[in-house]
Amino acid sequence: MIVKGENMKISIPSMGKNGLEDQVGQHFGKVLNYIIYDTQTGETSILPNTSEHNGGVGLPPELMSRNAVNVMLCGGLGRKAVAMFDEYGIEVFVGAQGTIQDALNAWKEGKLEKANQDNACSSHDNHDHHDHHHHHH
Repeated sequence: MIVKGENMKISIPSMGKNGLEDQVGQHFGKVLNYIIYDTQTGETSILPNTSEHNGGVGLPPELMSRNAVNVMLCGGLGRKAVAMFDEYGIEVFVGAQGTIQDALNAWKEGKLEKANQDNACSSHDNHDHHDHHHHHH
């Protein structure tokens, strides 16, 4: 049964590179791979993180946008990141944990919260000493 809006690509930062069994990566910018789940076909694919966080080019939302991603599930992220994903029209849901499969199940069951400026981790903004020198605007 196809529901409206069912044809979506979901991106989840991954600690591994095998797919649904991987653990969700807690730092979406730092992970080596994103697992892309296609809700229409149920297939997963691997999107390597070639963003500037790993010495590549561009930012993760840009990378995902080029790969037709509609939604990203992650543990949490800062306001700047939420704003960037907004710019690219990618919906972000926070609270993902466990395996990629767990995160997808939680999202399907409506358990993940949509990221916005209110629930973005201010801690990621203030204490994220890994990232602050990477934000080029």
